[in-house]
Amino acid sequence: MACSVWVLARTPNLFAVVVLSGIYSFLMATVLVALDAVDVAMTEAAVGAGVSTVLLLGALHLCKSEEAKPAHRPWLPLLLSVATAAVLIYGALGLPDFADPNAPIHQHVVPRYLQNEIDVPNVVTAVLASFRSYDTLGETTVVFTAGAGIIALLRRRKHPKSEGSSDGK
Repeated sequence: MACSVWVLARTPNLFAVVVLSGIYSFLMATVLVALDAVDVAMTEAAVGAGVSTVLLLGALHLCKSEEAKPAHRPWLPLLLSVATAAVLIYGALGLPDFADPNAPIHQHVVPRYLQNEIDVPNVVTAVLASFRSYDTLGETTVVFTAGAGIIALLRRRKHPKSEGSSDGK
């Protein structure tokens, strides 16, 4: 994943960027499956690698395939990105250790969900599949409808040129 991100950041060819972002999404979906978050992995594969790649390829068809050179060095966005990363890292320092059984979430919320004898190894998947299944179905419907709407908007239709009037004169 790190190699695909590094190549993605260094590539000026936009077609290669779209393909590499799709590859990254599939790799991320694989990681999510390994973490037993199958629902999130399916969403990442469908939206991140599927719909996004198709939409970006459609947009790329309408524009140039090479990245335009910036008029100046983008120092402000770089500074903003570094500041955001620093704030996120600082905020993550206060989080409990990964898989810490004594974390507050494991003392109050998780037992309530797990006492229902759900046979799913991942708590997030258990909650989404069992307790929030209608909500997840609704979210899936919204994502599908949005994707179908965008594809319908981007579809190019060729209208026949009208020759003369419609009555044939």
